[in-house]
Amino acid sequence: MSRTRTALLAAMALVAGASGTALAVNPADVGAAAIPCTVDYKIQNDWGSGFTAAVTVTNNGAAKSSWAVKWSYAGSQKVTNGWNAKVTQSGTAVTAANESYNGTLATGGSASFGFQGTYSGTNAIPATFTLDGVTCNVDDGGSGPTDPPGPGTGTRVDNPYSGAKVYVNPEWSAKAAAEPGGSRISNQPTGVWLDRIAAINGVNGGMGLRAHLDAALAQKGSGELVVQLVIYNLPGRDCAALASNGELGPTEIDKYKTQYIDPIAAILADSKYAGLRIVTTIEIDSLPNLVTNTGSRPTATPQCDVMKANGNYQKGVGYALNKLGDVANVYNYIDAGHHGWIGWDDNFAASATVMKEAATSEGATVNDVHGFIANTANYSALKENNYTINDSVAGKSVRESKWVDWNRYVDELSFAQAFRNQLVTTGFNSGIGMLIDTSRNGWGGTARPAGPGATTDVDTYVNGGRYDRRIHVGNWCNQSGAGLGERPQASPAAGIDAYVWIKPPGESDGSSSAIPNDEGKGFDRMCDPTYTGNPRNGNSLSGALPNAPLSGHWFSAQFQQLMTNAYPPLS
Repeated sequence: MSRTRTALLAAMALVAGASGTALAVNPADVGAAAIPCTVDYKIQNDWGSGFTAAVTVTNNGAAKSSWAVKWSYAGSQKVTNGWNAKVTQSGTAVTAANESYNGTLATGGSASFGFQGTYSGTNAIPATFTLDGVTCNVDDGGSGPTDPPGPGTGTRVDNPYSGAKVYVNPEWSAKAAAEPGGSRISNQPTGVWLDRIAAINGVNGGMGLRAHLDAALAQKGSGELVVQLVIYNLPGRDCAALASNGELGPTEIDKYKTQYIDPIAAILADSKYAGLRIVTTIEIDSLPNLVTNTGSRPTATPQCDVMKANGNYQKGVGYALNKLGDVANVYNYIDAGHHGWIGWDDNFAASATVMKEAATSEGATVNDVHGFIANTANYSALKENNYTINDSVAGKSVRESKWVDWNRYVDELSFAQAFRNQLVTTGFNSGIGMLIDTSRNGWGGTARPAGPGATTDVDTYVNGGRYDRRIHVGNWCNQSGAGLGERPQASPAAGIDAYVWIKPPGESDGSSSAIPNDEGKGFDRMCDPTYTGNPRNGNSLSGALPNAPLSGHWFSAQFQQLMTNAYPPLS
């Protein structure tokens, strides 16, 4: 007898006892209202010492404005973290209470949440659940008609952005709309950043992953919709910077897998979200460091040497690609740096090789990679129209100018198209597409050159005509003079799946001075306007805006600058 059947008969007995008469009741005649609530508890991943579980509670009683589901374990299970509910444990007793955004539970309505736990011995499903003190029936975990179907198994489309709307993050949209003039862009789609374990559940009362996916379903309507997620929490993350360091130390690869990637994969695999096209941007700003900032190079750092030696960047990216790629409606795009980082001869092919190593680690294959993304959260101009890499002035190639500095590329579009070809040559599928983040690379406003520079010498020619007004192409933090770039759009150029705004405009790259915090974010001098640089930016001034908050926090002055200098201009 299944647990569902047992609970149903118990509910019938209560009906008979209330009337004082023994009634012969056909179970088929008992409606859902006779069962006050149902709980579906499913173990989604189990690796012998830990697990992730997904729970859905359905309320068949009066509507609720708050709720709490409780159960007890018979074994040694311990909950370590949860999402879409406040999950606490005392002894063997567990309580999952609603978050601020999902407390409403209508009659016939459902709420879903998940959690991760550890155990030794057996991992049995709890026998009894209650909703606000009332015992619920329990789905038996079988393949009966009450079980939802598994994640979709359909074929991925060639370009997920084609013919689809893209999710507008309501939290970012509200901040943008609250700024003077911000309503002009507040309906633009931006990326959702999962930059620490806590972000899965939501930070400081904000939306977690499930809340965003639920909101995406509401925006979807009857058409197709893309949700853009940034997977960003590698051990020893971004080893050549400090403002973007994460919560995990260089050796915490197991924690990355079990407490970060596994819960994300479990949520994305929920059949509820099978109709969404989920684009993941995998681990920005880490893999290229293994090429450019290690060994005997003048730009090397001890932290990057550690990450190259332990291989945890490749392992982490491979694990993410493998687990997330198992979900049929997920499209994985690996971060590919930008032209001002890996456009040089000694970085270009080597970076593609490192990315291939990652894409074939930890069970991943190149089939788990749908494409790559360039210029994530960076400022490199999309297309420089006033000079090309083939120009010469006074007998010198543009490559000899101080700005280009022997790079093979002068802008992101030419770089992304060429790097795509290199990736295919290195062993990735020929159908891969590229994304380019254009959220902050417009470089419009009064400083935008109207034509080429004077042909006095090669530096005057390049500096007079370039749209990118940074002091050095290696500058990356809250750049002065930057503007919004091309609006998000699908299939804008050959080999390019979309222009996207993965970095939400108005979110800081890092603080201008040290700010104590519990977010794992250090102070990087590249965010200090007075900093005179290092070998990675040619010992130049940082070009950063003053008075910036911690990375990811709202920076009103930057947002206003981006709108002022937008190109194409805002109307």
